Amino acid sequence: DTGLAAKQCGVADKVSYISTGGGAFLHMMEGKKLPGVTALE
Repeated sequence: DTGLAAKQCGVADKVSYISTGGGAFLHMMEGKKLPGVTALE
């Protein structure tokens, strides 16, 4: 989704990194617990 948005906005050449974490990354940034990480702790 991010790559497509960057292309549509004409800034794809300015983007050097796109996270593939998706929703899990957003949950982590919000301070929510991730079941997989919790299971490993």
